[in-house]
Amino acid sequence: MIVQYGFQATLTARPGRGGELAELLLTGMDEGGAAASEHCVVYLVSRSASAPDVVHIIEGWTSKEEHERLFDGEAARALVSRITPLLAGEPVHADYVPVRGKAAFGPAAA
Repeated sequence: MIVQYGFQATLTARPGRGGELAELLLTGMDEGGAAASEHCVVYLVSRSASAPDVVHIIEGWTSKEEHERLFDGEAARALVSRITPLLAGEPVHADYVPVRGKAAFGPAAA
């Protein structure tokens, strides 16, 4: 599948909760989660090296419509409701249309 739509968000966790936030975001790839869909081609959760309570998520989707449909689903809404109490402020979002790139991910780092 080819990425036709991308989404990026930066989330700042309450002090000391960045690891918990990152782990919770990774559950989006669990069976039934939006990122487990075949339409989610890229799902990358990262923590800032200099500010460990800052978490970035990058997603690549087959279409904007699939992203919106799945993000509006029950599983995504439930995940957002669990994430919200961990946040120190509003997430910063950006969407984009990928041009070209490369992605290869191994097992999650501890």
